[in-house]
Amino acid sequence: MTESTRRTGGHEYEHPQGTPAQPYAAPHAADVHPEWPPPPAHAPTAGTGRRRKRPGGPVTLLAAVALVAAAVGGGTAYAFQQLTGHDTTATDTATPVVAAGKKGDVANIAAALTPSVVEVNATLASGSSTGSGVIVSSEGEIVTNNHVVSGASSVKVRTSDGTSRTARVVGTDSSKDLALLRIEGASGLKAAPLGTSSGVQVGDTVVAIGSPEGLTSTVTSGIVSALDRDVTVSTDESQSGQGQNGDEQWPFQFGGREFNGDTGSSTTTYKAIQTDASLNPGNSGGALIDASGRVIGINSAMYSSGSQASSSTDAGSIGLGFAIPVDTVKADLAKLRAGSTS
Repeated sequence: MTESTRRTGGHEYEHPQGTPAQPYAAPHAADVHPEWPPPPAHAPTAGTGRRRKRPGGPVTLLAAVALVAAAVGGGTAYAFQQLTGHDTTATDTATPVVAAGKKGDVANIAAALTPSVVEVNATLASGSSTGSGVIVSSEGEIVTNNHVVSGASSVKVRTSDGTSRTARVVGTDSSKDLALLRIEGASGLKAAPLGTSSGVQVGDTVVAIGSPEGLTSTVTSGIVSALDRDVTVSTDESQSGQGQNGDEQWPFQFGGREFNGDTGSSTTTYKAIQTDASLNPGNSGGALIDASGRVIGINSAMYSSGSQASSSTDAGSIGLGFAIPVDTVKADLAKLRAGSTS
């Protein structure tokens, strides 16, 4: 795994009354007037019957336009919040945060998403664990890997501006290697937009943001190397693999082989996105982002050829990293928010 542990992460609009409105037709240029029509020469006579409303009049048209405007793009989340008072999270919309003309620009993606990725420091019974996390709501909900905070007695997170805050573990799911944290008393934080992983293709440009070796807000880039890789990780918090310079790397299995240590007997397997974006110990729980600036995965494991007997030139990332698909994360959020500790 990639956390670092030190022992000493044209349709019809339905009228409100149920009567289908007539399809809107653009007015002919000759019919357009710069002013509203003048009032009638004679006022209507009282008692002569019910006045007929002109279909498609200015008020009706404006109301329809307002409804349509509130139902497209980023307006959906805003309108919902205004009508219900619900504070929307990043899962309510997958609107790209990078302009179409800047799609794939690593600098723009980094600038937009770095404030939404934090460093996670967990205090364990026998040491500490350093990983990363992704902010998914403005109130400070953070998704990270279960192995980053498993067995933690206390958790601190550091945001991109250098502020350190206390967080608590809300829920965990060891079978998916996911955990949800919440920063105490937080508000107004920048949530990362969660995209979808179902449309990810091999060769897509991706950006990874995390805190390898405690280096907060480190940005790397690459491509999606493969999809649906079976990655097996330990669900036992006591398992750990010894890495370079005494640092511990979370062990995992891939292709029938064990990496970064012995995974033990208690394991779980998930389908992962493989990437060649550089991941190192401490990237666990960080964001894997697409070219439009949407999170498509949570970085969770990396292969390192380094060992205690290896030279320093053999250590670190060699372009084999794995991320939990964001669709898996979104499907698990309700369970995590409910306080599950499986």
